[in-house]
Amino acid sequence: MMPVADHPELLTEDLRALGAEASSPLPAPQPAASAPGLASVSGLLPLTAAAGLSACGGGGGGGGEGGTAPTPAPPPAPPPAPPSEAEAARFLAQAGFAASTAEISKVQAQGYSAWLDEQFAATGSQGHFDWMVAKGYAIEANKNNFSGVDNTLWRKLLSSPDPLRQKVVLALSEIFVVSMAGLPISWPGFAVAAYVDMLEQRAFGTFRELIEGVSLSNAMGVYLNMRGNKKEDAATGRVPDENYARELMQLFTVGLVELKLDGTPVLDAAGKPKDTYTQAQISELARVLTGWEFDGASVTDPAFMKKPMVHLAARFSVGPKKVLSVDVPASATGPEALKIALDTLANHANVGPFFSRQLIQRLVASNPSPAYVQRVAAVFNNNGQGQRGDLKAVVRAVLLDSEARTPGSSPSSGRLREPIQRFIQWGRSFGVNSPTELWNIGDLSNPASRLGQSPLRSPSVFNFFRPGYVPPNSQLGTAQITAPEFQLCNESTVAGYLNYMQSVIANGTGEVKPSYTAELALAADAPALVQRVALLLAGGGLSPATANTIATAVATINASSDAGKLNRVQAAILLVMASPEYLIQK
Repeated sequence: MMPVADHPELLTEDLRALGAEASSPLPAPQPAASAPGLASVSGLLPLTAAAGLSACGGGGGGGGEGGTAPTPAPPPAPPPAPPSEAEAARFLAQAGFAASTAEISKVQAQGYSAWLDEQFAATGSQGHFDWMVAKGYAIEANKNNFSGVDNTLWRKLLSSPDPLRQKVVLALSEIFVVSMAGLPISWPGFAVAAYVDMLEQRAFGTFRELIEGVSLSNAMGVYLNMRGNKKEDAATGRVPDENYARELMQLFTVGLVELKLDGTPVLDAAGKPKDTYTQAQISELARVLTGWEFDGASVTDPAFMKKPMVHLAARFSVGPKKVLSVDVPASATGPEALKIALDTLANHANVGPFFSRQLIQRLVASNPSPAYVQRVAAVFNNNGQGQRGDLKAVVRAVLLDSEARTPGSSPSSGRLREPIQRFIQWGRSFGVNSPTELWNIGDLSNPASRLGQSPLRSPSVFNFFRPGYVPPNSQLGTAQITAPEFQLCNESTVAGYLNYMQSVIANGTGEVKPSYTAELALAADAPALVQRVALLLAGGGLSPATANTIATAVATINASSDAGKLNRVQAAILLVMASPEYLIQK
């Protein structure tokens, strides 16, 4: 495999190539009526394509007489230098979504680790389920729809004062996938809200607690058919549903092939990866997972969605069972059998590297090096105090690893920012707020007119993109570099992203509006304006040449009026967010 460090240009070059393809069919966006000066931004879009910018995206005392003087103790190591503004901004984009001036200063003063400690202890905002009830969504008219769910998801992602937890929860929602596309039940919106609340509550606990919460949640029970799963019936030929058993192993815990601690496959004598489990073992686990059902389902009150599923013994498969090679005795009850199953899977040697690699991908790097995976997996296996699966320790290890803190110095350098994360970063960077407190942003899944991605709306259990995806017909593909987010990146999504963000940057979305007060104060000085925007959004990732190109374009906009100044600010933000050096988060 060709290391990314040897070819740091590959991610950006694939984006530039895609931008060139997309620039031709890109329709010229129309200026918004509320911002008459925005026409200048439309005129700059061809410039960004031409410039390759449009894209998806002490000493010791003497001895006695005749003695030998002891070796002086080495001087204490100097304390590490505080992070620069760019380093702090880059860290904040990985650990949360955005970097405000205040948070940059805080990271510089506290250091990375202390900032993480503060975030681990942070009190968040009201839970999704309770917010939906408080806002009046728990009415019969919403029994069969998702009204209120998009609102509360955007509310927390854009405004909750615990960005680290929200970033990790978004990552977990893309690993342990439940989607609004597959919940044909009453109160589906409240099922989703309760599921995300559960992820939030367990995000900094243990992996074992997390996987139990996932397994017993009503949303996952419906999505992957564990809810209502019944024992075999010889008379009818019915066998237990294998859907959750398969995905619990394949996607959530151990993966398809045996792994070394560094995440690379264990090979058999013929040099082929060794399978982790067999079809027969899936069938056995499906028997273990029978008998689970909603606890007190109601057609008039969604409150039961907050409770984990309960076990009905009459539906549980009888007789002895196995989870991989571990026996489940015939005497075990359903809950006891589930405990054996989850204990066995959570303690499997694959889980550390399998889960750690995906978390690195969601926070730091698409193609993490085996050494990076191994260091994080070792922390998963033992947090230093003998505890396995300590998610706080794992998150800390991911974010403070040398490969995370030194961009471009290893094969794990870079990831394409997800469309969701670009939008959230814009919103948090420029203080969006919702005067109605309803966060009417909606579903952003349409790739032609919106982002092509929206929280908890994955098209399948395999997420918006697979962790092992290698873009075909590209330099990345030739180098066999995994770049999962590129699975969302094509000509339509490039154009859709640019058009949507141009509108949003100018007008907000619905009643959700940004504030550009600090940027307007710099509008007369195009280089200073671009420097600020690039710091907040790209964390020092823009090259001087790119920054100069954008500043030159922005300076062509007449800033003699308030409208012109606003147009300069909007153009600077759009052009930075269109540049490959921003889109590839280093």
